[in-house]
Amino acid sequence: MTPIRVVSLLAASVLLGCASNPPVQPGASSTSQFDGAVYGGETTELEKPTPGAEVYRAFYQGGSGFVSVSSVRETVEEMATKHCDRKGKRARPLQETTSKGPHVLGNFPRVEWLFECTDPISSNSSDSPAIDKLGQIERLKRLLDNGALTQQEYEREKAKILAAP
Repeated sequence: MTPIRVVSLLAASVLLGCASNPPVQPGASSTSQFDGAVYGGETTELEKPTPGAEVYRAFYQGGSGFVSVSSVRETVEEMATKHCDRKGKRARPLQETTSKGPHVLGNFPRVEWLFECTDPISSNSSDSPAIDKLGQIERLKRLLDNGALTQQEYEREKAKILAAP
């Protein structure tokens, strides 16, 4: 194989292996990254939107098929959290679309959230952290039931939630 061919193949693999991370966008004026994609995704409704609240869209695609869907989901969650933190609010996921395997060339793990920013839970209530943890676990269970998470991913994420202060 000639050196030019090797360099060309390396350049192509670098370009194809790049992660996709568009900025958080308003949900009403943006389109899903899954719309028109060769490889579709599975959508899970997590919560009903609050009437009148602005909905946002966050999307992330792993840089290869060796990235787990759960790590891509963590990135999307971080994007939503940072977006809402800047507003002094917390992210409340409404809908999640996740790529379906097999995750091979052209179908890298992808996750898209529709979410809204809500007022933080009052720190006056001693039940607030428990209620928030319960909500997070319920969301994970819905993802497990819809096949977006494996049992192992569910157990790992649940353990993280329960271990958090």
